[in-house]
Amino acid sequence: MKVKYNFEFDDNRNLSYEIDVDRSELKDDIDKSKAPDWVLLSHCKCSNCPLTESDTSVCPAAFDIQDVIEDFKSQSASQKVNINVIASDRSYSKRTNVEEGLRSLMGLILATSKCPILSQLKPMAMHHMPFSSSNEFILRSVSVYLLQQYFEYREERTPDWDLKGLINRNKQLQLVNQALWQRVHLASDNDSNLKTLLSFFSMSSSVSVSLESQLQKLRASLDG
Repeated sequence: MKVKYNFEFDDNRNLSYEIDVDRSELKDDIDKSKAPDWVLLSHCKCSNCPLTESDTSVCPAAFDIQDVIEDFKSQSASQKVNINVIASDRSYSKRTNVEEGLRSLMGLILATSKCPILSQLKPMAMHHMPFSSSNEFILRSVSVYLLQQYFEYREERTPDWDLKGLINRNKQLQLVNQALWQRVHLASDNDSNLKTLLSFFSMSSSVSVSLESQLQKLRASLDG
């Protein structure tokens, strides 16, 4: 499954990205001596990263987003842009700011990277919804997690109906996002990349810090 993002700027510039959701490994063998410092595994390594340099010389997540970071490193987060997203079964179009479009694109790339922690979001990426709001992110996160627990129940294993595993997962994601922000800060001249990661970080923290209040909001909407 592939998803294509196309950014059309008002000055007639175009940037396009095709994300293979099912990619199984890093795109290329990387010569450590040629990799940007901020992409190396040892640079601002996540405190909860299970990888070692014997596994890979680069951070899989940083490697996968490096082209996007380079393209947008001098762009303003508030700049307006027309974005077209084409998936296998439908397409989406929206005029919005760079930050929202980047958050959607980088969220998809990160969730399908070979990072052992971020890749836990891959089930959501398989059903990608561009430009998701915070409420939609919560709804989809909880729904996917509960469906996974239902299948655990079907297999006569112990399901986690209290969502403790979901809360812990997002605590781990927060640590990854913080380290990624430090990496990207080194490679960015303007605020688009940084604000995008902060926005992504905010969504993860809403699951781990205020999940109950978020669920109450969803309950109100379900009750009609």
